Amino acid sequence: MSDLGPVDPGLAGDAAWLRRWRLRPDGDPLTTTSSRIIPVLTGDGVPAMLRLAHTDEEVRGTELLVALAGRGAARVLEHDGEALLLERATGPRDLVRMVTDGRDDEATRIICEAAGRIHGASGLVLERPDPPGLIDLPTWFRELFAGADRLGPLHRRGADLAAELFDDPRDAVVLHGDLHHGNVLDFGERGWLAIDPKGLIGEASFDYCNVLCNPSHERAARPGRLERQFGVVAEASGIESARLARWLVAWCALSSTWFALDDDPARADSAAAIGERALTLLEA
Repeated sequence: MSDLGPVDPGLAGDAAWLRRWRLRPDGDPLTTTSSRIIPVLTGDGVPAMLRLAHTDEEVRGTELLVALAGRGAARVLEHDGEALLLERATGPRDLVRMVTDGRDDEATRIICEAAGRIHGASGLVLERPDPPGLIDLPTWFRELFAGADRLGPLHRRGADLAAELFDDPRDAVVLHGDLHHGNVLDFGERGWLAIDPKGLIGEASFDYCNVLCNPSHERAARPGRLERQFGVVAEASGIESARLARWLVAWCALSSTWFALDDDPARADSAAAIGERALTLLEA
């Protein structure tokens, strides 16, 4: 194992994948509730990220990345079951920093462009002999539908709007499911690409809502910010403003529900507060 560099002897799983794909560690590993992520170099010296998934959601995201084949998203170099080797973002630009530097509109348009590229690859993804297993949006919203009456008026309103949207469907596309400023990275010559998709399928409008709640709830709640970025998203995506506003309220209610279920009342309240602001966009 000396050719692989230092490996914690207690992490035999890491070492096995490093050995199998002839990788060398190139930074400190990160362990989350859903995966273990290790910066590595390939045998040819190419920077990459090794991710070992701990959840079905992460495995589903891997399946979508494989099917996208680099269209709007990071390119998969190797994959097998829980393990994913992904090209690494090595560009110097950062969307969160772009926002703090006063380039909020530009950052939003970049995320919208990445979303559009993923949506545009839907035909190629879904027509594969082995298409990825994707979750439909009514299933994704199940916790909101189950808890709306218990949680509050915004949640009830969001659930009602979601039900109306599902009863009046638009063409379904492949969805990333978690687009925000930390999930679209600078890949240098390859441009801005998405990582960590959830692997959903449904109306394209859904994918733009999380952008408006990021890079933080505090930023999203600043006076005038939601309204301005809403206009940027509507223009960049071509989505009808009234429909986008309905999706945004529904998304905020769902996000707040998830935070409540995770016992994070502060973020549940802040997500709901953004949803309350979004209600005024329905009347604009």
